[in-house]
Amino acid sequence: MSRKIKVLIVDDSFLMRRIISDIINSDSELEVVGKAQDGQEALQKLVELAPDVVTLDINLPGQNGIDVLCDIMKTRPTRVVMLSAYSRAGASATMRALELGAVDFIAKPSGEISLGLEKLKDEIIAKVKLAASIDLDKYLSCFKSVEEAPVQPTVTIAGIKKIVVVGASTGGPKATLTLMREIPADIPAAFLIVQHMPKGFTASFAERISWDAGIRTKEAEDNDVLEPARAYVAPAGFHMILKQHNDKIIIRLNQEPPVNFVRPSVDVTLLSCVQLFGKDTIAVILTGMGKDGLEGSRRVKELGGVVFVQDEDSSVVWGMPGSVARAGLANAVAPLPQLAQLILKQIHSS
Repeated sequence: MSRKIKVLIVDDSFLMRRIISDIINSDSELEVVGKAQDGQEALQKLVELAPDVVTLDINLPGQNGIDVLCDIMKTRPTRVVMLSAYSRAGASATMRALELGAVDFIAKPSGEISLGLEKLKDEIIAKVKLAASIDLDKYLSCFKSVEEAPVQPTVTIAGIKKIVVVGASTGGPKATLTLMREIPADIPAAFLIVQHMPKGFTASFAERISWDAGIRTKEAEDNDVLEPARAYVAPAGFHMILKQHNDKIIIRLNQEPPVNFVRPSVDVTLLSCVQLFGKDTIAVILTGMGKDGLEGSRRVKELGGVVFVQDEDSSVVWGMPGSVARAGLANAVAPLPQLAQLILKQIHSS
């Protein structure tokens, strides 16, 4: 019999610790080995118990969850899944946590004392198991060279030479942010970012990209006019497509049925983009579960566009990128640090 996955729960609420513990212990492959109510106790039990995964609440007394995460990564790097409330502050803190090394997050459905957490039982169990399977050293190391590399300026060119669609799911927020940090602010291209993420988090995700990367980024709104040197993040719960409107291209949002079990879908966005831009479409498929992006990438290749895929070693989950690579659709399968340079070279190649 294989060893159970050991989990440490960190939450200041006794009730939440009990609910999360009951959920995790309900699975035969998982075992809660300890609970902590604050950062100091968490760090102590981290050393004593050597858990495989830590679930860490954002809001803790004294040291908040972000500070505790920093201490964990400095003293004893461990796979951490954050728990965050559906709020603007919670979403912003979650984006920061993913940058600092947390491997995933779970959005509490009804605030800090979230009695509805039982509804997320399957998601919690699945994310803890997924976190336990990640090679943490590889995960943490694959971003360093990009974060330290300077951004090279380019010449501003009026108009949009290329449309770049970045698709991602599990592990995607950190990977996308790392990628976008390398995109110059005056790039003659527009970027559409489709990240599978709960409602309430995409606006903060867009703000984080805009703040850290330099390229102006926003959560897309219906009827936004597509502009060069601009990035648009699909809002949670909405497919994002492009439409021609007179001499402009506008973004349209809709709530048509999910595709590949998700909305927004990378495939939906890619298929609409390649219809307008043809060979000037660049598909970038990053880490994530499932196969969203596969059919869109296929169409991009058929019409002469380019497909870049994140490699397995630098991906948290090689589901989405792996499906595209195995189908033979990728022009390049590359580590995350190299993808930005491939994109820039393609944008300026014609």
